Amino acid sequence: MTQVRTRIAPSPTGDPHVGTAYIALFNRCFARQHGGKFILRIEDTDQMRSTAQSEHDILSSLQWLGLEWDEGPGVGGDFGPYRQSERSAIYAEHIATLLESGNAFHCFCSAERLDEVRKTQMAAKQQPGYDGHCAHLSKAEVDTKLAASEDYVIRMRVPETGNCEFHDMLRGEVSIAWSQIDMQVLMKSDGLPTYHFANVVDDHLMEITHVVRGEEWINSVPKHVLLYKYFDWTPPIFCHMPLLRNPDKSKLSKRKNPTSINYYRDMGYLPEALINYLGMMGWTMPNGQEVFTLSEMEDAFDISRVSLGGPVFDTEKLDWLNGKYLREAGSDKDFQERLLAWAQDSGRLAPIIPLLRQRVEKFSDVAPLISYFFSGSVAITPESFSHCKLAPADACKALQFALWKLEALSVWSREEVESTLMTLSQALDIKVRDFLAPLFVAISGQPVSLSVIDSIAVIGLDLSRARLRAAIEVLGGISKKQAKNLEKEFAQLG
Repeated sequence: MTQVRTRIAPSPTGDPHVGTAYIALFNRCFARQHGGKFILRIEDTDQMRSTAQSEHDILSSLQWLGLEWDEGPGVGGDFGPYRQSERSAIYAEHIATLLESGNAFHCFCSAERLDEVRKTQMAAKQQPGYDGHCAHLSKAEVDTKLAASEDYVIRMRVPETGNCEFHDMLRGEVSIAWSQIDMQVLMKSDGLPTYHFANVVDDHLMEITHVVRGEEWINSVPKHVLLYKYFDWTPPIFCHMPLLRNPDKSKLSKRKNPTSINYYRDMGYLPEALINYLGMMGWTMPNGQEVFTLSEMEDAFDISRVSLGGPVFDTEKLDWLNGKYLREAGSDKDFQERLLAWAQDSGRLAPIIPLLRQRVEKFSDVAPLISYFFSGSVAITPESFSHCKLAPADACKALQFALWKLEALSVWSREEVESTLMTLSQALDIKVRDFLAPLFVAISGQPVSLSVIDSIAVIGLDLSRARLRAAIEVLGGISKKQAKNLEKEFAQLG
């Protein structure tokens, strides 16, 4: 009997997402239930956005949650390398096979031409997609363009008629018309593979038997099935999990909910509580119990018990569950040790000390000065901003622009935070003191605190984002119409 092999393949382009942990959890449980292997692969072909720091954060957060992998970075295995950036020769070999068989072709179309094609299709209310302009170039024409060093990508051929039919473990038989499927780019102009191509090649070579992933990938299955057919490979079994949702049923988004695992770790949630909660997302234990360990979930796991209704990620329910763990698991001494470990390991205490020593005369001065560093939110009202020179609407704009600028930082450090906020203050033509005043309140809950720039750098993007967003709402919020206008103004800042 073939050994079950599942995988999780995060892209190291941002914070470790709870959605990644959610999919990793179900992949691991499925593999464990069948005595199989759970593999971790890093999909880092987006060289512009992939970072070593992001990869480190993803791996460490999964380990913090107890989601260890059987093969992958730091563990090894017989099917490596486990980073796509280290598998270029493998992709080159397989793209050559597709070109030789005629199932892929060189596309020399410029970005400008593709934009015009898309605009024309949209105006005609047609399905947007590549129009096949280069699909019928002769070998001589292709060779001439290659000899002239024209830029190109490599695309796959797609049937023009009929349907792609495949089976999904949770959804049964699925049929998607080929007319809805674009001639996917397989190899980019920089010589690196796209997600779809590398995904299929790696899953096959790593002998992945079951692809358990989010439902947003359902419409991509035809592209993958077609590649398996072109290579004459047997596809894995597909299983598309329901997406995590915000309370308003929209897709879980950092704009409405904290989504980084780092946020929940820094907030003082226990990893076993977060794993327990993610396990409850669309799945139930056979006996109905709500509090269970990872090993208990693995022992009782049956993927057929997954509900297709969009599971709502409700932090109030998570708070309740985490509270049960804090109150009922372990002794008072265990609680004390974990509390002290969280305070120390959160990474906040050490950088606060040099700021604090300049402001205190006795240890009893410490708590009032630093309590906001260890709080999830701060208690503020519209009156909290009464000392600010900016009008509420202008303060909202300053906070929103600061939020967008901070979210765009590729490196999170005091220097980057300071440079970003100072530059924004100048661009808005607002005095630094006046610009920072509402930020002081939003971040610390106080009109005066330790340096707000240092505070933002120490607290981190996730908590800073949540507090800035909360402050905007306290000041009256931003309507959809206002948001569109602000987005245009923000874009003009550069």
